Amino acid sequence: MFSIFGVLVAKTYLSSKLNPPQYLGFYFLVIQPRSMEVRFLQLGLGLLVVLAAQHVPAVAVPGPECQRQCGGVDIHYPFGIGDNCSLSEGFNVSCQEVQHGVYKPFLGDIELLNISLISGTIRELNPISTYCYNSSGLMDPQTWQFDASTSPYRFSDIHNKFTIIGCNTLAYIQDSNNKGYQSGCVSTCQNLTDLTNGTCSGMGCCQTAIPKGMRYYEVIFDSSFNTSQIWNFSRCSYAVLMEAEAFSFSTTYISTTEFNDTNTGQVPLVLDWAIRNGNGTMSCEEASKLNKMGTYACLSSNSVCVDSRNGPGYLCNCSKGYEGNPYLPDGCHDVDECKNSPCPSGGVCHNTIGGYRCLCRVGLKFSQQNNSCGPDTSLIIAIALSCTGGILFVATVVVVLTRRWQRIVQKRLRKVHFRKNKGILLEQLISSDHNASDGTRIFSLDELKKATNSFDRTRVVGRGGHGTVYKGILTDQRVVAIKRSEIESSTEIEQFINEVAILSQINHRNVVKLYGCCLETEVPLLVYEFISNGTLYDPLHCQQNGNLLPLPWEERLRIAIEVAGAIAYLHSAASVSILHRDIKCMNILLNDSYTAKVSDFGASKSIPIYQTHLVTAVQGTFGYLDPEYYHTGQLNEKSDVYSFGVILLELLTRKKPIIENENGEKQNLSNFFFWDIGKKPLEEVVDRDILGDASEEEIMSLARLAEECLSLTREERPIMKDVEMRLQMLRGHQGVAPRVRRDDEVPRRREAARTNRINGAIIPVAASSHHGSRQYSLEQEFVLSSRMPR
Repeated sequence: MFSIFGVLVAKTYLSSKLNPPQYLGFYFLVIQPRSMEVRFLQLGLGLLVVLAAQHVPAVAVPGPECQRQCGGVDIHYPFGIGDNCSLSEGFNVSCQEVQHGVYKPFLGDIELLNISLISGTIRELNPISTYCYNSSGLMDPQTWQFDASTSPYRFSDIHNKFTIIGCNTLAYIQDSNNKGYQSGCVSTCQNLTDLTNGTCSGMGCCQTAIPKGMRYYEVIFDSSFNTSQIWNFSRCSYAVLMEAEAFSFSTTYISTTEFNDTNTGQVPLVLDWAIRNGNGTMSCEEASKLNKMGTYACLSSNSVCVDSRNGPGYLCNCSKGYEGNPYLPDGCHDVDECKNSPCPSGGVCHNTIGGYRCLCRVGLKFSQQNNSCGPDTSLIIAIALSCTGGILFVATVVVVLTRRWQRIVQKRLRKVHFRKNKGILLEQLISSDHNASDGTRIFSLDELKKATNSFDRTRVVGRGGHGTVYKGILTDQRVVAIKRSEIESSTEIEQFINEVAILSQINHRNVVKLYGCCLETEVPLLVYEFISNGTLYDPLHCQQNGNLLPLPWEERLRIAIEVAGAIAYLHSAASVSILHRDIKCMNILLNDSYTAKVSDFGASKSIPIYQTHLVTAVQGTFGYLDPEYYHTGQLNEKSDVYSFGVILLELLTRKKPIIENENGEKQNLSNFFFWDIGKKPLEEVVDRDILGDASEEEIMSLARLAEECLSLTREERPIMKDVEMRLQMLRGHQGVAPRVRRDDEVPRRREAARTNRINGAIIPVAASSHHGSRQYSLEQEFVLSSRMPR
């Protein structure tokens, strides 16, 4: 295989009269293996590798005879044209005649496009490496190397990108002898229709960034890429490190040599320059120590030193409010801001050292804040001060009187609300009832404001359709939950007071305690025991890092027993039976020890023990709602039993009460469970986590109990006291019911599931949500939440 490669080499011209090297030049060496002919093309990047001396020479000020412009390009010091006109050899520029009467600046033999003192960059023309078919049909690479290792220059990683143009082309850019850095870019295309103008993302064109501090690069084409397939429309590929903003891809670059021809084989390249010593290591701190030695480059007294962002070295900038050349004595001069007329109409600008100030005509005063001239008389000032003082005094008096009046009004309003909410009656009922819990009390609004920092929004722990729950700390350091509800009808206030008196007698460890209420607002505020560990819904259905939380069989059984005991107590242990009416996982709270506590009595109803049921508007949560109650409106204690049965299924399966079946239809969990339990193996129906903790007999016993609780006919459901007792028996490994052969259970469970599918489908499942449930009054919630200690 034939290959052609290019290398930049340095040729040194020495003079017997001068010891230091005066000129170093680059030459391009082309080797053609077929004939071994060698020819030199002078590239002349010599000044990029010179800093022959190993120390920074003493700074010399350029004389007035030094040329400061060439071909329309300003040559700013430390760059210079001619002897003793630049800071060092690395900044020498030559002004050469390229055509008759046309001059251009060069660094060595490379054309210089412009110099920036502020950004510390230069732009120059960089040769393009090519990879083309020659007349013999073979690939003919002509590549370049660029070595700036001992120069004050670094390739700019911000402005440059390694750019590849071609089809089926892979080119590499690497540092010296492939040590340290190597990167590449591949460009592919099958035909010209695949290409898009202005897009350089791998189709006909590819670009990649370079690292910071790069001083040498070499271009290599990968000759193993087969280009025979694109011979008919693409004969050349190109690779070059160039200024990214100077490039815009054109599809004609693939089918023609336009890219190389238009740019005459050279494209702009940005180099970062800085003041560096011979070793290329110099910071502002080190350079400032050399000031006494005369080698510090920042000669202007109004200049500052800035460390180079691309490799060791430093730059000089003019101080704020100054502009010019910081590398020359007195090179930074004050900026005349007044040229831009910064003052307002009527103002006169006076330039100051490093800034400016505006003066207004007599009678006016300049305001920097408003950038305007305004009246400035002693009388106006005196009147303004007097008026301001008077207004402030009057405003203070008004504010004090208004606040005092507001406090009086609020105090009277609180008394009105207290009387309207039967506060006196409630106090009498609680104080006269010896069975009432000692902690039941009526809170003042000031107490609850103090507990919640005036109901600060950062204290909000929950929001619902009927109000907001705040976390509060009472003066006795008890942490409480305070529910502030929306305004409801006042027709139930009297019933509310009577039932609060009744509920103050209830005391159970598995019911959230109601500490009391505040009657000084239009709608009473409820004060509950604060439970910090969330609801049963969280460990059952929420995931952490993609996995459900561990919940052993023993924990599930204990929670079921505690909830059953609390419901049984509400149904039968009090003088008035309490029907919760919204038993669900979201209303079962867990404290730090995972003790279950029934909460949220907003939908609850009380019923005398001699009354079997009551007729009321249907309320509850779909998925937990008793079908018979839903259809008839008749509420009794068996409605809570049905809801508890759904919770038992959730504990068994870890599925939500409303699920999607295989057809994507929404279905009650009870229908799904009792249909599958008769057809599928047990491990496919229940949660796999409990299979290792509980026997099949224990699991089937709990499933039978859930089936009884979920019976469509109320008479077939057990009472909660029986449910609690049977759960206690199961916990003692005695079983809930006699063991029945699993094969015998199949027909019965299928028929029950089929019946549940038919009858239960009447309830509109699609409207369900585990978050929402019902619409009920705050008074009902307060009545039926009562304080129920553990």
